[in-house]
Amino acid sequence: MSVPVSERIKENSIEFYNTLLDKVFNSLRVSVPGIIQDFDPITQTATVQIALREHVRQENMEYAWTAIPSLQDVPIVFPRGGGYVLTFPVRPGDECLVVFSDMCIDAWFSLGGVQNQIEKRRHDLSDAIAIPGLCSQPRRLQDYSTKHVELRDESRAQFVRITEDAIDLVAPRVRVNGVNITDSEHYNSWINGGGKVDT
Repeated sequence: MSVPVSERIKENSIEFYNTLLDKVFNSLRVSVPGIIQDFDPITQTATVQIALREHVRQENMEYAWTAIPSLQDVPIVFPRGGGYVLTFPVRPGDECLVVFSDMCIDAWFSLGGVQNQIEKRRHDLSDAIAIPGLCSQPRRLQDYSTKHVELRDESRAQFVRITEDAIDLVAPRVRVNGVNITDSEHYNSWINGGGKVDT
């Protein structure tokens, strides 16, 4: 019959290993929801508050729910490729997914290309990257289209919709080369007459 680990290891050793594991797990980061606090459009980086508190062992060996300090200079991901990019406003209060790089990103972020790591660290809070779009249930979209592709505002009062046989541009004003090609009367008539319906 095997002897339980608790009997093979002295009590103080168990406590040591538990403390060690706790320290390792508390420093290993993968991904977590976050909330944008500030965005710099010049550097395209943000200050992000992690949206979950952590259960951290205090100096008195008791555990307490602790807020993780805000992350600074976090790069923001925008859909981009082939010389094109989709940009959108990033505002305080926007929710996002924060992922943590396997390696230190400082040199790559500053210089681009392939770089050596300035510091050897793994899954560190300093190497956060924010991906806007993740949302909690209170922030979920209303009138979500299950049939078509849409580029829209959150209220779905303005949107571009691609269907199988049409492209709908819905807004109080639609401008081409700065020239307005619609008016509020047509917009109000259409949107109030069922134009938001997903058909």
